[in-house]
Amino acid sequence: MKATQRDFAATAPKAVRQCGVFFFCGQDEAGASAAASKIAAMLDDPGERVELPGAELRRDPVRLGDEARSTSLFGGNRHILIRAAGDEAHDALKILLETKDAGDGAACPVLVVASSATDKSRTAKLLEGRDDCLVAMFYPPDLASVTASVRQMADAAGVRLGGDLAERIARAAGLDVRLAQSEVTKLALYLDASAQAPRTADAEALDAIGAKTEEDGFTPLVNAVLSGETGRLPGELKRMRDLSLNPVGLLLAFERRTAQLAALAAKLGPGGDVAALLESETRARRIFFRDKRDLAVQLRRWQGRRLERLVQRLMALHRALLSNNQAAEVLLAQELAEIARAAAADKR
Repeated sequence: MKATQRDFAATAPKAVRQCGVFFFCGQDEAGASAAASKIAAMLDDPGERVELPGAELRRDPVRLGDEARSTSLFGGNRHILIRAAGDEAHDALKILLETKDAGDGAACPVLVVASSATDKSRTAKLLEGRDDCLVAMFYPPDLASVTASVRQMADAAGVRLGGDLAERIARAAGLDVRLAQSEVTKLALYLDASAQAPRTADAEALDAIGAKTEEDGFTPLVNAVLSGETGRLPGELKRMRDLSLNPVGLLLAFERRTAQLAALAAKLGPGGDVAALLESETRARRIFFRDKRDLAVQLRRWQGRRLERLVQRLMALHRALLSNNQAAEVLLAQELAEIARAAAADKR
């Protein structure tokens, strides 16, 4: 069974009833993670969540079957969430399905969020032809689709939200549906809104629950690093420490911008006109006009193999931060400095 972000909402109820393995892939890691959370919430009895790193399953592929057929500490249900890079979970899923086909007992639901994998990957090919598996591909979102998603979130939360405010939330969240959901939830709490007692939101309410200034955001540091502005970097890293910006949240902002650059690079093609492409994307409202200058610089710095290596470095850094959260700020600062120097070295 296959789906994309366009038909995922319609496919999800059937998939929950029918499938035991869910594979979420594509460049939009935020959308894939949000979809995994939605599936988990739709399970009749999700029980305990067991999180397994893809790298661990690559080393010990048999472990997935053992975990999937075990009960929780208190004898209840469980579901497994795997965060993998590419095809790290392929062998583990293959063994799990082979033992299931051989009649080796029922397994709990397994949800895989695979960054950098696509629906053409080995794992997707393994699963897509089976009725008991779902492969869902999530492409980088555009402003219109995220704005529509924000309005759907608001409707579900009992918040009446105009199109201009929905677009503002989408932009502020950097087109990350998880951050947008968090903003909608805060807005509903602030307004004391619910599906049974809807409330109308206005700009004043959004200002009350949002960041006070742009300096509270991640964008200045993202632009300084990916544009190779090494002179600005010490000040931005100091701001990161002073404001106690969340390292993982900041890294997600880098991943979203990198996914955006990858989508633009694919449209640009070899020898394409960067300025003309960005002008077209701005007119179509797929990028924010204030981001156009920074994107022009970054798109000239990060293309082809350089962009691929950047994606790989960010994925490795993500795993390092999750496994060593005590040193997360130091690890992040060191890697961002390396990336900024690499960008500065290529003044195309």
